[in-house]
Amino acid sequence: IADRHGIQTIFVFFDDCWNPEPKPGKQPAPKPGIHNSGWMQDPGQKASFDSTQFPALQQYVTDVMSTFAKDKRILLWDLYNEPGNSGKRDSSYKLLTKVFSWAREVNPDQPISVGLWAWDFEKLNEFQMNNSDIITYHNYEDPQWHRRTIELLKATGRPLICTEYMARTRNSRFHNIMPLLKEKNVGAINWGQDEVNLIKKLNREKTK
Repeated sequence: IADRHGIQTIFVFFDDCWNPEPKPGKQPAPKPGIHNSGWMQDPGQKASFDSTQFPALQQYVTDVMSTFAKDKRILLWDLYNEPGNSGKRDSSYKLLTKVFSWAREVNPDQPISVGLWAWDFEKLNEFQMNNSDIITYHNYEDPQWHRRTIELLKATGRPLICTEYMARTRNSRFHNIMPLLKEKNVGAINWGQDEVNLIKKLNREKTK
């Protein structure tokens, strides 16, 4: 579907964000007014710590990556979203190192990366920066702080992609961040709601 629209895909395998125990079957109903209320961690709080489950996770990663390792529709492999989130911090280090190792064994044509997001997670950040082919990162701060982040990451000499930005309450907005990203030649994917589409949706709901 993405390819038909000229869009390349970024695969993400693991995620430390939000609800800790994913389960098959019927999912909990969304909670009104709560962003990402139905989002689930992957592989889940317990599984991410349990090394006896790592062989199954390895099989999952290597199967998917091997299938698409030379596929030009894939832009990059973002192996692990926000490792250390949900209070896990350095306890995510073991799975983080494993998923990089599994990915390197496959040796795909596309770059691999894990995005930087919490600047005080020194152990995780160091490993992510040293092992990512390109530097991906999340930044929801205002232009001054975002500019400083870019300047620090540019020192790696690797291409940059900001894979999450845009939080109006923090003055991270399209009109002040996009020109900065263009100036610094940073690729970008926003994680915020487009106001125009949101307003249209709200207006449609009011007229029902």
